[in-house]
Amino acid sequence: MMHLNFGVRAGGGLKILCMGAHSDDIEIGCGGTLLRIADQYPECEFHWVVFNAIATRETEARHAAQLFAGSRLRGPIFKTFQDGFMPYVGGEVKAIFESDLKHLSPDLIFTHNGNDAHQDHRFISQLTWNTFRDHFILEYEIPKYDGDMGRPSFFVPLEKEVCEKKVEYLMNAFQSQHAKRWFQPDTFLSLMRLRGMECAASSGYAEAFYCRKLSV
Repeated sequence: MMHLNFGVRAGGGLKILCMGAHSDDIEIGCGGTLLRIADQYPECEFHWVVFNAIATRETEARHAAQLFAGSRLRGPIFKTFQDGFMPYVGGEVKAIFESDLKHLSPDLIFTHNGNDAHQDHRFISQLTWNTFRDHFILEYEIPKYDGDMGRPSFFVPLEKEVCEKKVEYLMNAFQSQHAKRWFQPDTFLSLMRLRGMECAASSGYAEAFYCRKLSV
C-alpha cells in the first residue's frame, strides 16, 4: 500500500480546514488523524468550523477544539444553525462558505461523507465540494443508529495511544452526550480497530475516509 506525505507550503506549514455540521463531528470523524498530523507537522494550522454549536454545545466544541488543535487552532468559527434544518436554510449556510472560508485556500479539507445518512452532514459535504473545487478533500465517517458505514478508500493508520487520546478527549469535552447509548469509548475504539484491520495497520488501528479525487 502506498503512503502519502504532505509537502510544506512556502512560508509556513500545512493549512487544514476542519468542518463539522455538529459540535462533536470533527472530533469523532477525524480526531485521531488531526492528532497525528499535529505531531508530524508542527507548523500546521487548523481552521475549525462548526455549523450547529448552540449554548452548551458551543462551550463543549470550543473546549474540544483546544484539546485537539491547541496553539495551532485558528478561528474557530461556531454557528447556530438548527440541527436537521441546514438544507432548508441553504443560502445562509452557503454564505458562510463564500464569506468566511473560500479565501482560506487550505491544503487539506476534512468534511462529512457525501453519502452520510444525516441530511445536515450530506449538505455540508455538498457545499464543501461546491466551494472547493480544486482542493484535497477527505470525507470522514460518523457511526450512528442509521448504520451507514460504507467502504472507504483512504486510511490513516494510528498508534493505539493516539486512539486512546482521541477517545479521552471526546469523553472529556462532550459531557452532554454521555447519556446517548452510542457515545461510548468502545464505539469509537471499535470503529478504529475495524478500519485498522482493513488497511493492515501495524498498530491495528486507523481512521478511514472517502477520497473522490487525488492527484500526486
